[in-house]
Amino acid sequence: MGGRFRDPAGQCMLAYPARESSAMRLLLATMSHETNTFSPVPTKLARFCRDGTTLLQGEAAIAFFRNTGTCMGGYLEVAAAAGAEIVLPVAASAPPSGRVDAEAYETFCRLITDEVKKGGFDGIMLDLHGAMAVETFEDGEGELLRRIREIDPNTPMAVAYDMHANVFDNMVSPATIVSGYHTYPHIDMAETARRAGRVLLRAIAGEVRPTGAWGAAPMLPHVMAQGTHQFPNKDLQAMCQAWEESGRALSASLFVGFPHADVTMAGLSAVVFTDNNPADAQAMVDELLAFAWKARRDFMFDIEKLDSSVARAKALGAPGKLPVVLLDHYDNCASGGTMDTTDVLREIIRQELDDVVFFGIYDPEAVQQAIAAGIGSTVTLSIGAKLPMPLLPVASSPLTVTGRVRTISAGYYTATGGLSPGLQVFMGTTVVLDTGRVQIVLLSRHVEPTAQEMLQVLGIDPAKKKYVAIKSRVHWRADLGKIAREIVECAGVGVCTSDYGQLTFRNVRRPIFPLDPQHEWNMPKGAA
Repeated sequence: MGGRFRDPAGQCMLAYPARESSAMRLLLATMSHETNTFSPVPTKLARFCRDGTTLLQGEAAIAFFRNTGTCMGGYLEVAAAAGAEIVLPVAASAPPSGRVDAEAYETFCRLITDEVKKGGFDGIMLDLHGAMAVETFEDGEGELLRRIREIDPNTPMAVAYDMHANVFDNMVSPATIVSGYHTYPHIDMAETARRAGRVLLRAIAGEVRPTGAWGAAPMLPHVMAQGTHQFPNKDLQAMCQAWEESGRALSASLFVGFPHADVTMAGLSAVVFTDNNPADAQAMVDELLAFAWKARRDFMFDIEKLDSSVARAKALGAPGKLPVVLLDHYDNCASGGTMDTTDVLREIIRQELDDVVFFGIYDPEAVQQAIAAGIGSTVTLSIGAKLPMPLLPVASSPLTVTGRVRTISAGYYTATGGLSPGLQVFMGTTVVLDTGRVQIVLLSRHVEPTAQEMLQVLGIDPAKKKYVAIKSRVHWRADLGKIAREIVECAGVGVCTSDYGQLTFRNVRRPIFPLDPQHEWNMPKGAA
């Protein structure tokens, strides 16, 4: 599946006259959510609000994202350099979770389309994820773009997508330019938006005529095998970057897809835009898809039994050296996990690993119980497994632990590196419970542990621990990866499971690898 964007006469569909006025007015907006359709975590409007009640809009949103390593930060930089007037009706993003509430979705769309209806914009810059599924339909981003083009078919529009986008036609064909991240961990969010935004300005000025092509390969890469630190995604992203740097492509994007969204177009795809050369755009798309398909088995992840992985970590631990990092990757809230399964923590305790920090267990009730007891108090708590996972054939169970309340924190810090430098981070009220062998971080908000600062703000230096156990998959490599002496992946329980046999796919297109392991795909003609 895929396509080129040309009209029946063979002319570029989206070509814009050169501007005669130096004045510029730009509409910017964020509507971002990665939807895990197997997740029981609800996605209401409040989840998109930083304080749980208020959406970021207008000047407050501009101030919050200015000079940050985010997509919106990148767009703001481009807009400021152009001396443009900025209208920002909403900057809404939420941690990954279940399908987006229909009312919340309609709120975001209405805020954006109401501004589009007012008109007077020279360009539109959108920060979207690409894997948003709504209660009422599969393709949240494509529906937004469709509604925008229904109101305004002509204003040039740039869209920045996450690398984990599941690409539908409506996510690409209405846009003037589409750009996706080149890195996982996603340390190039701002650069992605700058790339899309600068091409948009060139299109507005009549300097380029963006023409695009896209296509999809029938494969569902495992998230744990998608990192750009390793083959094959490292090589695929390098191809895209080389084409952009040479000028052959205005933007070239390889999307690995998000397999835990059971939607028609889940999986790997490619989108390439050129300066009025649709045939070459298609040729690059075909080359990317062929490369990925030939390497499809390298996109699969081998699962180690939990007891074996924890035993291996125990043997690797050494005092006075950098820590062994244990990944509880089945339950990563940044992929829609509940972040409250206890199986990996239980096994760490059972095998008596010591000098461990475990980040973390989402359990607002336990947080409040620890706060009520007070710092220094010894408490016995039943933690975790409070969110049922009805779409999984396995379940977690609460874990009873006794420990001293070591830290109570408001959970605020400003990121200095990692994924989003300059961004103000709010982890929510957080408690550290010290059992003697294990320091357990108890959370009241879903937040993925990716940065050393997230532990340092709790009074823990992760570099000095023997073991750092985290509910993360790949993003931790952006900062915590700097101190990892060894890495051990632990298959626990959760809706981010790497075992596709635990998931019932009803909507994804079939046949598709590896759900249909013997499937042979007829690659595009001319593909390398």
